[in-house]
Amino acid sequence: MTHLWVRAEQRPNEERVGLTPEGAAALVQAGLRVTVENSSVRAIPIQGYVQAGVEIAEENSWPQAPADAIIFGLKELPEDGTPLPHRHIMFGHAYKGQPAGRDLLKRFKAGGGTLYDLEYLVNEDGRRVAAFGYWAGYAGAAVALKTWAAQQRGGLVGPVSKYPGRQALLKDLAQDMHAMLRPRAIVIGALGRVGTGASDLCEALGVTVTKWDMAETAHGGPFPEVLQHEIFLNCILARPGCPVFVPASAKTDARALTVIGDIACDPTSDFSPIKVYDRATDWAAPALRVADNPPLDVTAIDNLPSLLPVESSEDYAAQLLPSLLTLTALDAGVWGRAKAEYDRHIATV
Repeated sequence: MTHLWVRAEQRPNEERVGLTPEGAAALVQAGLRVTVENSSVRAIPIQGYVQAGVEIAEENSWPQAPADAIIFGLKELPEDGTPLPHRHIMFGHAYKGQPAGRDLLKRFKAGGGTLYDLEYLVNEDGRRVAAFGYWAGYAGAAVALKTWAAQQRGGLVGPVSKYPGRQALLKDLAQDMHAMLRPRAIVIGALGRVGTGASDLCEALGVTVTKWDMAETAHGGPFPEVLQHEIFLNCILARPGCPVFVPASAKTDARALTVIGDIACDPTSDFSPIKVYDRATDWAAPALRVADNPPLDVTAIDNLPSLLPVESSEDYAAQLLPSLLTLTALDAGVWGRAKAEYDRHIATV
């Protein structure tokens, strides 16, 4: 019997989950064995899973899970160097030259396990079957606007925290920007899920948005228009051939740009399209100031949907459930393609 083990998230400020109680009940009904760990932080209470008829395990007990269990989480595992013998479903961030990703692959090789990377679960046409994109864009634009509002007050944005829902987020932002003239924003990747979320948030706050996608960026750059907007929101994943939208010279170039929201957030990738910074930011310090006079702040939080953990979990879990229902055929479909991607990268370790 296929056994899916939903682990508790161990990363700070991570309350999302990729399986709702309703989804868990559907998996049980389909004949899968499902175990869900208790969690002291998960946005969706454990009681719903109990009612769905799954097994409940202790928080962070997944290393002791049965050898045949498939461990399912969202964000990174603790970086303790231990070998990984299980099959894992998660966002590994391991295939784009990230140093920590290389270490993760070494752990899988040492333990004999397998990574089914959620970013590489794709259909026959190569499109991802599930993504947090919309809520990443929505929350990423919110953090960028909070950063811009803090600049108008002469400071650097303070810590951010989760919201119970989008209306609470919008109310907080409206208060932050009260009586301020609105900035202009440019969104690259505006036709995708991330860009749509970013644009929707901006427009809800009265921010004028220039929406660019493949047609506007096909010439490969340079892109001086980016520097002519106060806010730039990058919604394009770093991939080979990705053009540079913000070169290192932007720190000293003449510009209206004062806030970069790198929502795709891959600063350590060789293919990053933003060359003015080299590390992610976090909830405690959302923005990195990379230039002064005028200021240039970069926000690059890589778990943005956790600012709205319930809405983003429910949306993502609904997208992913049809694929989870096919876990009994791991060698085929989306899982077979993800395994092939893993095999290709593990061969280089």
